[in-house]
Amino acid sequence: NEPPGNRLRVALTGLTMAEKFRDEGNDVLLFVDNIYRYTLAGTEVSALLGRMPSAVGYQPTLAEEMGTLQERITSTKNGSITSIQAVYVPADDLTDPSPAT
Repeated sequence: NEPPGNRLRVALTGLTMAEKFRDEGNDVLLFVDNIYRYTLAGTEVSALLGRMPSAVGYQPTLAEEMGTLQERITSTKNGSITSIQAVYVPADDLTDPSPAT
């Protein structure tokens, strides 16, 4: 029951913490309970900012935001981040663009 801005930042905050431990030389396992929640929070924030949604209702920046998050999950010479993520597929619709990103 948190505001969408807070929910959007949870994944990024968790990833920032994982990066800190990785940079200290640790191997990190990052669990993401449901990456779709990140998408929904981004959609709500986008609507609050007055951005026009895409044809299926998601924020126009979905691919960029998801790409930025996923690209930060990486290994370095000192440590690594491995991520296990649950992906919710709305109404089992495999053509929905959210799980595809």
